[in-house]
Amino acid sequence: MVHLGLGAFARAHTAVFTEDAMLAAGDPQWGIVGVTQRSATVARQLAPQDGLFTVAERGEGAAPARVVSSIVEAVSGRDNPELVVERIGAAATKIVTLTITEKGYRFNPQTRTLDLDDPETSADLEGRPPRTAVGQIARGLQRRAPAGAGPITVVSCDNLPGNGELTGILVRNFAAALPAGEGDELLAWIDRNATFPSTMVDRMVPATTDADLAAVERELGLRDEAAVVAEPFKQWVIEDNFAAGRPRWEDAGALFTTDVAAWESAKLRLLNASHSMLAYLGLAAGKETISDAVGVDAFRTACRRMMLDEALPSIALPAGLDGEQYCEEVLRRFANSALGHTTAKVGSDGSQKIGLRLLPTIRGTIDAGREPRWVSLAVASWMHHVTTTLETDLNDPLAQELQAALPTTQSADTVVPALLGFRSVFDPDLAEHSRFRELLLHWYRILETDGPDGLGNEINHV
Repeated sequence: MVHLGLGAFARAHTAVFTEDAMLAAGDPQWGIVGVTQRSATVARQLAPQDGLFTVAERGEGAAPARVVSSIVEAVSGRDNPELVVERIGAAATKIVTLTITEKGYRFNPQTRTLDLDDPETSADLEGRPPRTAVGQIARGLQRRAPAGAGPITVVSCDNLPGNGELTGILVRNFAAALPAGEGDELLAWIDRNATFPSTMVDRMVPATTDADLAAVERELGLRDEAAVVAEPFKQWVIEDNFAAGRPRWEDAGALFTTDVAAWESAKLRLLNASHSMLAYLGLAAGKETISDAVGVDAFRTACRRMMLDEALPSIALPAGLDGEQYCEEVLRRFANSALGHTTAKVGSDGSQKIGLRLLPTIRGTIDAGREPRWVSLAVASWMHHVTTTLETDLNDPLAQELQAALPTTQSADTVVPALLGFRSVFDPDLAEHSRFRELLLHWYRILETDGPDGLGNEINHV
């Protein structure tokens, strides 16, 4: 297996599931070649440890710290892109998995197609050793064809609707943008030999801190620079559509299904949407962590009402999932203070997230003739965060564009229309919906004039 995006989540989720599957099935053949995308730090940490690292669970029901051994090689994708292509192209590789976050796909969210104007994508298409994940996959598949390396499965594990289908589209977009003969040959090979199943993944894995590393050192009696912390809960729902072999992840608790869409919707529009809402409300109130934010009664109330009153009625739940129980479990998990999941981290890359997590609920609620009051609060809180954060401090790939869109004189009456006109996030129909705009103005004015305390009073009296 090759995994692109070797961050903390991948190590606490995919690597753990893979090791547990091998142990349960007595099948030790599935080693992971982990590839870092933006930084070489994790590769440098893992190399002297032979790929070994610790997962330390935090919170109620936490298991003892464990050392995970499923990563057999760690590669810096920025420094060794040709090696990444070689590993994907090798006959021994049957699966490529990805956790590269929404922005790593470099796609247009309105059209769900590859952004061919992206400078990194353009450079990959022009023939440099590829540095984007889509470019690395496409060039790796291109290498498999003449070598007779056989079929392969590409598995996206990111929070995107239809993540498998989207990944397949983007890889094909890349191939189609190659010179005609080259691209046509690759497209034909992909159609015959590659599959792109969708998945839903869930585990809260905050960024590892120095305090976490010190705690792991006390537990193990040795220093592990690559250690990660995570909540005890973990979940993986996978579309059963594999072109070649795979680990028996079901033996490790994964659920295989022919339809992941309902699980994706529940995760994105309940858990992920609430995570974003609490992040932006928490940032407005000076709360450092998600557990601090959900500890504010008014914020927890707004979050619960968004899920129960607006998100749940607008999605079809998967069979066997109790919606109200799931919502309460989400809030309970957010309250895990042992994780230290920061509002700043969860609130990063908002331009890439709110269109996936929040806007579908707004559209669904409006289409049903209801008022999207609570989810509009989440969007208004994001707008407030963008407006009140310096461009140099705004952790978003579109930070410059967002700041450029803001008016010189900033108030609810100027900021809300300006950001609604930001087409990378809002489509014209939604941006021009009068009641949605009114709700955004309502919430933004309260944040602007009365601050978090006034917001709390309004939430508690609605």
